[in-house]
Amino acid sequence: MALPASAAIAAVPYGAMPAGFERPEIRAVPIAGVYNQYWYNYKADILEAEKELISDLRHATDREDRWDAWDEWTTEVVDADKDYVKEMRKKGYRTGRVTVGG
Repeated sequence: MALPASAAIAAVPYGAMPAGFERPEIRAVPIAGVYNQYWYNYKADILEAEKELISDLRHATDREDRWDAWDEWTTEVVDADKDYVKEMRKKGYRTGRVTVGG
């Protein structure tokens, strides 16, 4: 039985993230509220990146290993988001953008 997405996300030790890393945003809701294969692929990619991060951190033996694990996770999360946005744009959905001031 698979864990719900929130369970996997909660297991990520964000407090152990090295200084200098900015936590990338992980979408909680799909673009335009559309639940489709691209949304589920995105969620699967995020869960896989998180499982890999936790495993890599568990096996890390030094600071460099931990840094590499977080770096790889950050890259995978950003790539998953880019892929998801690209596919949704192909389908005619756009991500929202807020502009303040005129």
